[in-house]
Amino acid sequence: MDRPELAIVIPALNEAATIGPVVKAATAFGQVFVVDDGSGYGTGDVARAAGAVVVRHETSCGYEASLGDGCAAASESGAKAVVTMDADGEHDPALLGEFRRLLIDEDVPLVLGVRPRRQRIAESIMGLLFRWRYGVSDALCGMKGYHLDLYRRNGGFDHVGGVGTELAVQSIRRGTRFHEIPVSGNRRVDRPRFGKALQSNLRIVCSLSRVMRLDAAKGQ
Repeated sequence: MDRPELAIVIPALNEAATIGPVVKAATAFGQVFVVDDGSGYGTGDVARAAGAVVVRHETSCGYEASLGDGCAAASESGAKAVVTMDADGEHDPALLGEFRRLLIDEDVPLVLGVRPRRQRIAESIMGLLFRWRYGVSDALCGMKGYHLDLYRRNGGFDHVGGVGTELAVQSIRRGTRFHEIPVSGNRRVDRPRFGKALQSNLRIVCSLSRVMRLDAAKGQ
């Protein structure tokens, strides 16, 4: 495999119905790594056929572990930067062009997607807190871009179960310059990524609280 400038990491759990078109469109912008998180039949095969490098978990390890293993594969590939995005079509792959321009051409080390709406009460409440504390409009948007130097400096993607927020928050705490861009796509209509309403709201509050405690501990 040639050394890519940009890697795209897509965590996937039982996404055989949607992963193919997402991967096919994303390959126009960089090397795609799909982390198949213990899916049943089909997801990894469809992703591979569409052009992705597939990292396979034999059993489900969770969202954060999938992002972490995808970033590890991207780092090993020699890519300069990585973009994370969802497998279900919620994020429009065409947006990767703007992420690539900012991360590679403009050398912005951290690019954060901002959705037009929040899907959960906890996202709105914690979003206000994160905006006040870090200046981030949408910490839970799954489409983010990072220079992989940030990943290596952090010693990995996630240490506390921060639903995909730790690396961005810790990078901002260290003074990393960042840029936000609007992210559009299709609203998820099947199962939420973090479970049913009450379960997902509790998980978001607990996870983001852990991220903030980690930030406070490292800031001392």
